[in-house]
Amino acid sequence: MHKINSDMIIRNCSILTEDYKIAENKSIVINDSRILDIDDIEIIDEKYKAEEILEGKKKLFMPGMVDAHTHTCQQLLRGRIMDEYPMIWKRIMVPYESSLNEKDISISAQLSCLEMIKSGTTSFIDAGGTYMHKVGEAVIESGLRAAITCSTMNKDDSIPKNMISTEKEAMERNANLYKNFHGKGNGRLEVWFSLRTLISCSPSLIMKAFENAYEFNTGIHVHMNEYPNEINYCLENYQKRPIEYLESLGILGPNFLSAHSILLSENEIDILRKYDVKVVHCPISNLGKGVPKTSRLLQSGVSISLGTDGTAHAGLSLFNEIKVFRSAMHINLGVPICDPVVMPARKLLEMATLGGAKAMLHGDSLGTLQIGKKADLISIDLDQPHIMPTHNMVNTLVEVVNSNDVKDMIVNGKLIMKNREVLTLDEERIMHMSKSALKGITDRAGI
Repeated sequence: MHKINSDMIIRNCSILTEDYKIAENKSIVINDSRILDIDDIEIIDEKYKAEEILEGKKKLFMPGMVDAHTHTCQQLLRGRIMDEYPMIWKRIMVPYESSLNEKDISISAQLSCLEMIKSGTTSFIDAGGTYMHKVGEAVIESGLRAAITCSTMNKDDSIPKNMISTEKEAMERNANLYKNFHGKGNGRLEVWFSLRTLISCSPSLIMKAFENAYEFNTGIHVHMNEYPNEINYCLENYQKRPIEYLESLGILGPNFLSAHSILLSENEIDILRKYDVKVVHCPISNLGKGVPKTSRLLQSGVSISLGTDGTAHAGLSLFNEIKVFRSAMHINLGVPICDPVVMPARKLLEMATLGGAKAMLHGDSLGTLQIGKKADLISIDLDQPHIMPTHNMVNTLVEVVNSNDVKDMIVNGKLIMKNREVLTLDEERIMHMSKSALKGITDRAGI
């Protein structure tokens, strides 16, 4: 029998299926960046041949995780903001960002990509910063998939002046980033538009950012309903809550990613559902401000993803975010009504994979291991005493698996980490450069 050529075969592994169950003794065929076939070992062995064979014995392959809200420019803020009083983002984060130069952003982005690769995140959505072309370059080099944007603010007297732009400057900068980087890296890199917050953007800029996102047929990313002062600002100035205000402008749609979304009213939840707005929760970061109404959002049919909010809060491990989120949902929403399955393991895994894919506007091509979808996947080393044996592997993925258990990573059909060796980035050089950069930034920013 003539065998069909393919780029790669992952042979004899377990897989996490699209309905979040475990299937054993499978092989995965990858060709031209996509999953060509998934079937029993014997059938794949008989039907296909490949340039590269990756042995999957004692490994579980699952969709790569998607960090749907992060800040790569804050990678060198690790350990700085814990136990600080609010407002952290104005007092520490934005002044820190204002001190960064292109070299700082480059090494910060490389280090961020390196951490994501080693923790099982194949795709991310960056909320924006300065010198974002350096982030784009790091994404292309790393092999990861990403949607990036610029930090956009045109009014706020309480933050450094070099973080404020005119409306024209902000939109031109973001449009240039789009023209230079959108679609690069064999389609792995996309450029979105953004607003930092409604407080820091004029009504005219808010309208223009959304209009440009529609014109360029791309996404728009905004921090929403994160702090009480944001809610009060909108009520005072617009007589509407934040989501209600955006609806009144006639600009909401399915390309809008509402980051954080903690302090939502019932009416705002209905609005999110009505316009198919995507929501991303950042558990560890959010829980210092409030507990999101996740069960209510899910019941309404709102698509939810998970993010880390950048390494300044607790690192870039979505496995950690899942564990914290599950506990928070149980103590706040489950315990009061005696509901032990208020946030089941399968739903958590879905948020971190398919939910993130939907947030990236690619739920049809990412987020699950299915024939025809993009080959973005990771492997988990199962042969470890904290994982095996288990009565339920899906539960165990949520309960105990961590970033260090990620063994291999494939993005767009290309192997970018094998047996925990990153193949696309120079880990030793990046670690060395980041230590030097940290000292320089600390001295300049005075934080």
